[in-house]
Amino acid sequence: MTTIVEHDATVARRFADAAGPAEVLNSMEQVKVHLSNRPQEFVLILGPSIPLSAATALADTLRVTRPTIGVILVRSDIDTGVLAEALRSGMREVVALDDLSGLGLAVKRSRGLHDALLTAIPSQAPPEPAGRVVSVFSAKGGVGKTTMATNLAVALADNGANEVCLVDLDLSFGDVAIALQIFPTRTIADTVPMQAHLDLEGLESLLTAYRSGVFALAAPVNPDARDSITPRLVGNILKLLRSRFAYVVIDTPPAFDDHVLQAFDESDLIVLVATPDIPALKNLKIACETISLLNIPKEQLRVVLNRADSRVGISPEEVAASLGMSISTAVPSSRDVPASVNRGELLFLSDPRHPVSQGIKQLATDITNLTHPADAHAAASSRVNGAARPQAVGHSSKRKPGLFTRKAARA
Repeated sequence: MTTIVEHDATVARRFADAAGPAEVLNSMEQVKVHLSNRPQEFVLILGPSIPLSAATALADTLRVTRPTIGVILVRSDIDTGVLAEALRSGMREVVALDDLSGLGLAVKRSRGLHDALLTAIPSQAPPEPAGRVVSVFSAKGGVGKTTMATNLAVALADNGANEVCLVDLDLSFGDVAIALQIFPTRTIADTVPMQAHLDLEGLESLLTAYRSGVFALAAPVNPDARDSITPRLVGNILKLLRSRFAYVVIDTPPAFDDHVLQAFDESDLIVLVATPDIPALKNLKIACETISLLNIPKEQLRVVLNRADSRVGISPEEVAASLGMSISTAVPSSRDVPASVNRGELLFLSDPRHPVSQGIKQLATDITNLTHPADAHAAASSRVNGAARPQAVGHSSKRKPGLFTRKAARA
């Protein structure tokens, strides 16, 4: 995806229309952090509002530290002085402000050179980051799973250094777009025609920006589209998103279908959401038993008790005893939650100090403090190689490092 740096939002939108899928930054101060999270970035467009001195200084740095990134300078007036400065600093091209077609062609040329450089000098290709995949699951609807997933995604991106993608995997009745009040023009259903050659650039074109650092892959508008989306395609989507984002948060449907099981295979962590009522706890207990049969270790599970302070005769301690698992995060009950949903805003953003927001922040902190996936994968391999773990009947002990693996045939 192209990165545009321009103070004027109107001008930036014109550039995005000409250059294709793009993310806009409104200040040079954001560039360093942004590029550190984008190891596969191939072009940076610096708009006319960016001072020439700042533009050339950045280009001069990038030609040494990130030589595969093409810097394109856009100016209202182009003279020999501007061209000379651009040449000295290592900029790829200089384009006139009113030449939008020329800008589009410059972006294409930069992408071609980027790919050629990576092929010719693979040692300089940036390493792919190992982003974490977090599935938010409940075996029963109505427990606040989507509210938890959407607010968690924003909380993980809250420090400004992380980019997060929220995936709505409820392919029939997903509500992520409604919860975020976004209006996506493309959804996960648009991956079907391109599944034979799906790459990161194509997938990024389907994402909808919610706010700085947070993107969403929306559920299909037509519930029938679910049947055309295979579990294998879901796995490919999550692998690509993992290579691009620091965190991928998946809002799952309340069912153990093949798409959810594929998401579990790709996940580093599963957040189980429950409420203190008998039906929800019964379903959660069954879910935990099922997850155990899928060979998923307990250390990769987190139990979140939503509406934990509800006076319904079941205490958090009784919930933990019933499940045989500790409760990672207790989120209090509040009328402000449904009120914020009805207003079309996330409570974590509208009231960060709210007790519910603080509970979600605690969960996000727990996730960010986890061992990095690469280390966790190494530890998992060590456990498997050093000592045999108990296996569910019909499951192989061989395990793909870092991924939850379903080895038993599902009849």
